[in-house]
Amino acid sequence: MDGMAPHFDHPGEQAAQDPVRLLEIRDTPLSIDEVFRAVGDDATGGTTLFVGTVRNHDGGADVDSLGYSCHPTAEAEMRRIAERVVAKYPVRALAAVHRVGDLAVGDLAVVVAVSCPHRGEAFEACRMLIDDLKHEVPIWKHQTFADGSEEWVGAC
Repeated sequence: MDGMAPHFDHPGEQAAQDPVRLLEIRDTPLSIDEVFRAVGDDATGGTTLFVGTVRNHDGGADVDSLGYSCHPTAEAEMRRIAERVVAKYPVRALAAVHRVGDLAVGDLAVVVAVSCPHRGEAFEACRMLIDDLKHEVPIWKHQTFADGSEEWVGAC
């Protein structure tokens, strides 16, 4: 290049017209393949996928079980966050699903994916998507520990 800023003439370099492909809260097992397929787009050079799983410990204690519950506005909040990500990055496709109900250690709790023209944008957009979902969507986690104690944890 001759020192000029890159100029992107191809439509694939911009955000897609309707990039939000899948947003749901479910009480059934999640599928990584479904989310990955939802963000497929021939104009993407980078797809980032994040999978959150139920771990066997938290805060130094052994987790026996946990359950997620949500407010009726949770999906609308997910859409608001998705639209904010799309407004900030050239997202070609975006998907997010979150599980509610009783989950076991190792179960998928959340799967999000973002496809963009370039990998850096995909990483940044996916990070913003999962972080904002975790902090803003009204989903609560109820954990039961091996010692019989339990706790509620705020959004996600």
